[in-house]
Order: sequence, then structure tokens, then C-alpha cells
Amino acid sequence: MIAIQTNVEYWFRLIYECLHGACYGGTITAAGFSTGLTHIWIWVTNIGYILSIAGLFVIIYTTMRLFELRKREEEYYSTIIPAPGTMNISPRWQHIESLASGASASEWREAIIEADIMLDDLLTQRGFIGEGVGEKLKSVEPADFSTLQDAWEAHKVRNQIAHEGSAFNLSESLAHRTIARYESVFREFKEI
Repeated sequence: MIAIQTNVEYWFRLIYECLHGACYGGTITAAGFSTGLTHIWIWVTNIGYILSIAGLFVIIYTTMRLFELRKREEEYYSTIIPAPGTMNISPRWQHIESLASGASASEWREAIIEADIMLDDLLTQRGFIGEGVGEKLKSVEPADFSTLQDAWEAHKVRNQIAHEGSAFNLSESLAHRTIARYESVFREFKEI
């Protein structure tokens, strides 16, 4: 490490001589005294300009870094984190819910049919074997499936819709009750 030594006595002597008019060959007179102060003031002014320019560069640099930081924060905090209750809701279920909240019976029928297809996929994923939802539900042990009765009731409504079509009188309350039964099954298996 290089030690920088300053001779404080030397600097005080220069200041003393400048104050007494000895700067740049001056003499000790009132005019010389003011000339010495003028030279000191020029040095102070020049050092002030240098420090101001350095400070300006520091301000510009920190402002640029601050804008970069704000941009990164905006990207980070603009990411929407779902609420704890809606974390696992699949887009498929959201589509079913949007159909179920529709105003027409055809939308309710479509919601129930879509929910039954989703139930079929769930049962297949869980390893239940059968040609359709009904056969897969028959192979389920009641101890392994606490919402088995809800699945059966919902599937019965779906079968009536499939067999009777638009002739089946589907009320809004029956449609919502059926979708709620599908929902309880999907919540049990954490599909939604």
C-alpha cells in the first residue's frame, strides 16, 4: 500500500504567504492582500466547479440506476399472483363456470357435458377402468371416493341431457346444483 504524506506545514505557509501578498511575487500591501485573496478565491471556485461537475455525474449515474431498478421492480411486482383460493383453478373449469353462469339452458347443458368430460378424464387419470363414466364410477370403492354420490347424481343429469337433448327440461337450479356436485368432486381430488 502506498502511503500518501502531506506536509501540512507547507500548505499553511502557502496560505499565510498568499494572505500577506507573497503569492506570485506580490508584496504585502492592501492591493497585494486583495490580489492574494483573489487567487485563493479562484482556486476555491475552480475546486467548486470540479466538485459540482463530479456531483452532477454522480446524480446522473444514480438516477439512471434508479430508473433501471424501478423498471425491474415493475416487472417483478406486476406479475399477478393468484389468491390462495383460486390458485389451482384450471382454465377448463373456468370455462365450465362461465357456461353455467350463462342465461340459456343450452349453455347450462354444455357446462354439464363439459364437466362430465372433465370427470371422465379425472377418473382415467386416477386409474379407474371402464368404457364410460358410469362404468368407471361402478369400479370405485366408496372408501376411496367421499363424493361418489355427488358424481353419480351429476352423471345421471348428464345422461338425461345426452339422451333427451333439448327435450329435457333443465331448470337453472338443477343446472347449478349439478355443477356444484361436479365441483365438489373436483375439489376432493384437487383438480380445481
